[in-house]
Amino acid sequence: MRILVAEDEIDLAEALKMMLEMQKYSVEVVHDGSDALFYAESTPYDLILLDVMMPKKSGIEVVRELRAGGNTTPVLMLTAKSQLEDKVTGLEEGADDYLTKPFEAPELLARVKSLLRRPNVFVASVMNIGNIELNRDKFTMESASGQVLLNNKEFQLMEYFMMNSNQVLSTDLIMEKVWGLDSDAEINVVWVNISSLRKKLASIDANVTIKSARGLGYQLMVEA
Repeated sequence: MRILVAEDEIDLAEALKMMLEMQKYSVEVVHDGSDALFYAESTPYDLILLDVMMPKKSGIEVVRELRAGGNTTPVLMLTAKSQLEDKVTGLEEGADDYLTKPFEAPELLARVKSLLRRPNVFVASVMNIGNIELNRDKFTMESASGQVLLNNKEFQLMEYFMMNSNQVLSTDLIMEKVWGLDSDAEINVVWVNISSLRKKLASIDANVTIKSARGLGYQLMVEA
């Protein structure tokens, strides 16, 4: 399960990340509303934890724009405000639940588990492009010629390419989306994993390739 945490209080954001990862969730963290909207629109999440008061865009603005764009990912709003009108506004704009700070960890985790059980978001277990398919359940990539197992980062990288096929993705953007803003990994880890993916694509006779766009980044394309 993937969760996006949008919280501008750094210490709280890190505490939430640690708490959720201890429950075996995959967590990404952003600290302002603009990043929250960008991440939520470009990556499929199972749940978004969204602080109301954030720089650049408020949580209310973010959930409003997500719902206007057809994004149905469950949203749990977090805020220091306790007034009834704030809760009503968040729910009317499309939030699924509301939690007032300060809150206890067991209550947060209970809300998270409840929202994740709701069957209002469907994410296909198999993604297809060209003559290959990526299986989210098995972490495999296959074609009629064979199947290869991907490690965690190879899988996330291929998934991100497939969700943005035919778009040129910069190395910095890939680094942020796959390894995270707080990663200590060197930038060359992107090149290493792309090289590995290219070899695995070739090994199953894929008609899909990861092309380099000089000075711009990388692009997943189906060969004619």
